[in-house]
Amino acid sequence: MTFTEEDARRRDLADPGHRDLFRVPPAEGGGYEETAYMAGNSLGLQPRATRDELLGDLDAWAQLGVEGHLEAARPWLPYHELLTEQAARLVGALPAETVVMNSLTVNLHLLMVSFYRPAGARTRIVIEDAAFPSDSYAVRSQARFHGLDPDTTVVRLRPRAGEDTLRTEDVLAFLRDEGDTVALVMLGGVNFLTGELMDLPAITAAGRAAGAVVGWDLAHAAGNVPLRLHEWDVDFAAWCSYKYLNSGPGALGGVFVHERHLGDPDLPRFEGWWSTEASTRFEMTPTSRPPATVEAWQISNPPIFAMGPVRTSLDLFDKVGMDTLRERSLRLTGYLEGLLDEVLPGRPLQQVTPRDPERRGCQLSVRTTGMGANELARRLRHEYGVIADARQPDIVRFAPVPLYSTYHDCWRVAQALAAIFPTGAQRAAATPEEGR
Repeated sequence: MTFTEEDARRRDLADPGHRDLFRVPPAEGGGYEETAYMAGNSLGLQPRATRDELLGDLDAWAQLGVEGHLEAARPWLPYHELLTEQAARLVGALPAETVVMNSLTVNLHLLMVSFYRPAGARTRIVIEDAAFPSDSYAVRSQARFHGLDPDTTVVRLRPRAGEDTLRTEDVLAFLRDEGDTVALVMLGGVNFLTGELMDLPAITAAGRAAGAVVGWDLAHAAGNVPLRLHEWDVDFAAWCSYKYLNSGPGALGGVFVHERHLGDPDLPRFEGWWSTEASTRFEMTPTSRPPATVEAWQISNPPIFAMGPVRTSLDLFDKVGMDTLRERSLRLTGYLEGLLDEVLPGRPLQQVTPRDPERRGCQLSVRTTGMGANELARRLRHEYGVIADARQPDIVRFAPVPLYSTYHDCWRVAQALAAIFPTGAQRAAATPEEGR
């Protein structure tokens, strides 16, 4: 390979990232102490600050009991407000448009209660065919909830024959030609399988021009690529915090609702104790008085020990900045792609993520026809100390996360793939000639 280990080490010295702020799992194989962790698009690593800050919230409970709601160093009653401005900056929103609450699919359902309002001929929901299964289940169940047939109500946009990713022009053409039948467009900002970054502003504009509501699942986009949700005129969005936002398994997600919808009395919502104005919460009246902010979509009081790791992570993102992370992401992912360009030819491996850096985040998905995805991921981990994410039957996803991944991690990925799938020349070199 043209790219050497020494070259990778030099790049890490010049462009170090923030690996020192995270706990990296020990490697199970490969001769290196730490794992080359490439699965941050599935579960991000633990920030070193998380443990101590979470213990601080636990100590407040032990020392104050119920009085911690108002007297803790980080009081529990308004705790969610500690996350609002940072989360808003992360996704390019106004604070009034942003709240951290619940988990991703729960939030999508709560938002669709408000924004999926089928009527007349306008009933269809548009998603991508390669949507994450949970999104497919959610929109199909919403169609059934409204008495509609999910098989005809849900439109699954597919790539062209022989291609792996959706073309923006094909999405726009569908919305131009059939948009008068569409009630809701709800695509993934970055596709979980292929790593394709959708053209959010163009698709949002086309959907709204067609008279549809446009929402986005940003599970693989938040913390991965810069977002400008308010500027792009997105109606709503939801995201999780356990992937690129490094807030722990099952971490709380986030919600965005554009300010033009806030305070609209005609917009239906499910409500609960936290849906009412904070100043009226303890009046114990039977009627909610929701604020003219996205906090009106809250239902239950926030789980403090789940919010703590999100707050810790958002603080880290706020200090580093998404634009800075995006710049390193382009360099790091481009370096991995250059390595794969040397390794994949002649092997039963194919990159399916778009090659245009502007059409992807920090993920390169590779299709394997030489063995199953699970088996390849198993060998990478146990023989080479590389943790990647498998999606059966044939996709392995590599995510060089700019916060903590290194150029040396990328180099180890390429070395491992080359060793697992030796070329004909390599196999011949490893086999002694007869008679020698």
